[in-house]
Amino acid sequence: MTIAEFMRRNYKHFNAAVCVDAAEAWIRHLDSGGKMFLTLAGAMSTAELGISVAELIRNDKVHGICCTGANLEEDIFNLVAHSHYERIPGYRTLSSREEVALRERGMNRVTDTCIPEDKAIRKIETAVLELWQCADVAGRSHFPYEFMYQLVQSGALDGAMEIDPSDSWVVAACNKGIPIFAPGWEDSTLANIFTSHVISGDISRFNVVKSGLELMSLLITWYKEITAKYPLGFFQVGGGIAGDFPICVVPLIQQDLRENCRLWSYFAQISDSTTSYGSYSGAVPNEKITWGKLDADTPSFIIESDATIVAPLVFNYVLGN
Repeated sequence: MTIAEFMRRNYKHFNAAVCVDAAEAWIRHLDSGGKMFLTLAGAMSTAELGISVAELIRNDKVHGICCTGANLEEDIFNLVAHSHYERIPGYRTLSSREEVALRERGMNRVTDTCIPEDKAIRKIETAVLELWQCADVAGRSHFPYEFMYQLVQSGALDGAMEIDPSDSWVVAACNKGIPIFAPGWEDSTLANIFTSHVISGDISRFNVVKSGLELMSLLITWYKEITAKYPLGFFQVGGGIAGDFPICVVPLIQQDLRENCRLWSYFAQISDSTTSYGSYSGAVPNEKITWGKLDADTPSFIIESDATIVAPLVFNYVLGN
């Protein structure tokens, strides 16, 4: 029995049924010539969504990505330090003293998983600092994802990979040459490290890494080029800036640049946000119509659940696994 067969047999009602509806609409969207844009909130890379996201990318089911700075870097951390990660099943009952003990061992906790400071973060810092400094000396500037692509392509990680690189979604995106938009990159470990090197004088200028405003300009150009040929769908995992930043590109083009463009042609979000609490990230699709992001007949779905459980199921349904 395939995953799709299992889900069609068992997922008949409520949020479960919406998982099937969203997956089948994604497939129809692609079959009709559309492209898909994926957003990844929070720390989904440490939840190892890369296993299925990388497969989506390789199989041309995803054509652009927007993610947090944490997701961009944590996929690479996991790539080179996986055997040194520690899982803590009882993380909910950790005492403050136990948290201090983890900190003193250099184990940075993300829910139930600890990222080792020396084996992951500092290892990547050494490699990426060289790239930042080379760009600085040459007077060049690049987006955060471009530096990660340089890192992958440089061979600096060869021999240091502790997982199959086919399970890295950043490696898959690099190999496909698709853009990774990381708005708010400043809120990430590598951005903190970059800032420290500018302040200490190891790097001479902040604009070695391009800004979020420049990233929006890149997104506008990319969106217009893609949608001139194809309808583009939007699959959002979680909320926050990873979803809010890119979906605004359509009203920006239409209302601020005063140019015509397609609206998003498909929308689905896996969300645990409650809209009645005033959370924009939990805004229902109809509200997005008023902002000029979706149309009245856009296939739209909200799956209210845990993305770490639901997303791999939907992704593998789309993949036909």
